[in-house]
Amino acid sequence: MKKAWWKESVIYQIYPRSFCDSNGDGIGDLNGITSKLDYLKELGIDVIWLSPVYKSPNDDNGYDISDYQDIMDEFGTMEDYDRMLAEAHKRGIKIVMDLVVNHTSDEHRWFVESRSSKDNAKRDYYIWKDPVDGKEPNNWGSCFSGSAWEFDEQTGMYYLHLFSKKQPDLNWENPQVRKEVFDMMTWWCEKGIDGFRMDVISMISKDQSFPDAPLNGGLYGDSGKVVCNGPRVHEFLQEMNQKVLSKYDIMTVGECAGVTIEEAKKYANSDGKELNMVFQFEHVDLDMGEHGKWGDQRPKLSQIKKVMSKWQTELDEVAWNSLFWCNHDQPRMLSRIGNDSEEYRERSAKSLATCLHMMQGTPYIYQGEELGMTNAPFETIDQLRDIESINAYYEMSEAGIYTKEEMMRFIRYKGRDNARTPVQWDDSENAGFTTGTPWIMVNPNYRQINAKEELARPDSVFHYYQKLIALRKQYDIIVYGKYQLLDPEDEQVYAYIRTLGEEKLLVVCSFVKEEVKFDVPEMFAGKDAKVLISNYEESDVMKNGMLQPYEATVWILKN
Repeated sequence: MKKAWWKESVIYQIYPRSFCDSNGDGIGDLNGITSKLDYLKELGIDVIWLSPVYKSPNDDNGYDISDYQDIMDEFGTMEDYDRMLAEAHKRGIKIVMDLVVNHTSDEHRWFVESRSSKDNAKRDYYIWKDPVDGKEPNNWGSCFSGSAWEFDEQTGMYYLHLFSKKQPDLNWENPQVRKEVFDMMTWWCEKGIDGFRMDVISMISKDQSFPDAPLNGGLYGDSGKVVCNGPRVHEFLQEMNQKVLSKYDIMTVGECAGVTIEEAKKYANSDGKELNMVFQFEHVDLDMGEHGKWGDQRPKLSQIKKVMSKWQTELDEVAWNSLFWCNHDQPRMLSRIGNDSEEYRERSAKSLATCLHMMQGTPYIYQGEELGMTNAPFETIDQLRDIESINAYYEMSEAGIYTKEEMMRFIRYKGRDNARTPVQWDDSENAGFTTGTPWIMVNPNYRQINAKEELARPDSVFHYYQKLIALRKQYDIIVYGKYQLLDPEDEQVYAYIRTLGEEKLLVVCSFVKEEVKFDVPEMFAGKDAKVLISNYEESDVMKNGMLQPYEATVWILKN
């Protein structure tokens, strides 16, 4: 297998608004990030993926960009950005930018011109359609509830927005749009950034017949079923690769909603014609209900194993996996498939981390995950800031699909704001995130769960992550070894073997609070197998042939 620096890296996602506030306005900023680079260096990560910091009116927390070559006022200035980039590089930390080019803000100058008249030179930068029988051009629903089409009085036509109506979709069929995007990307690469995470990049190519989408229990068609992996998406990405990506030693990862194994082999093929890796969401979509994401039914461990294992084995030597439990769009996985109770939180957090970080692929840590941060106890709609959750709360309750109480329960389990509460730095007011009023509530458990306390305690979740990251740098088998699942139907234990040449790893992670019997494969039962890492003392590993509650242990066998 061909080696690459981005395969051997551990990536840390920063959601800037919630990371660290340097000026007391209640909003995280670039100087706040710079102030915490030593913390990240101590953790051991190699790369920061920065959620959008560009100029934006903030309808969707920065994913609605009005100027790709300027910085959001709340986050600072381009000088602040340049200093952060330089300070990160000084510490050997790379910076990956969030590239959001499926859509812009409706306040971007391109769209302002595009909507001004039907014959404007930039009219075709976006997707405009005439009404059909006085209504929307088709039944496509927005990912944020409601129709994906917005009527524009000025020209009497609809424009497409797969997300908020303030996020009109760019028309990638227009070569001038592609040139503008590629020129902007080149500008950032010349600035010295180290790569791009590409937002909803699987959606940039639309079927030009704009067919109706299948209904999925909602009021509108499920547009995700018809806009993902469109007819020209690979052509567009290969053009991007030729004109920009191939000219720099950078890392690329595509957020590919709706991606299949076969599509992923094209997006992230080892031939290097498109991207380095993709984010697939099959494992975090297992708890979808009949009305989309809203519900609180936990997925079975056997389902999680089936999905993770499929991606591990089928991409092996063909393409590369990105490994993640959490991000800014997902709730805290510790609260979702782990155990966030006071008694088991740390063991469970370490078990989840072990399970993921010992797989083949590039692991992503979402801010606060290395502290074992949990979902937040939101009680009322006015505590929420996420447009997706707020829209769904009203749409679902007003349609009588769920009560308001049910929707709040589901939001506490699945809502995106769970990931967006401020990072818990210490036990002072507002968790040391800000001296002002935080833009969103701080999780009240910050007095118990915070970085200051964990840095001072050798057996903390932070230090466990630090050790996992260090092991990945030490052992090629963790990065490149082949993967083999054990006991696929077991609902309590996730166990698998990694193999590289003569070396083998056995990874065993309990997902339950009971003691569980586990039969260690014979080859690992002898004295030659050594414990590489465990979330229990070595004397307690597999005590009496049983796994302790949420035990995670990794053995290495060298022949």
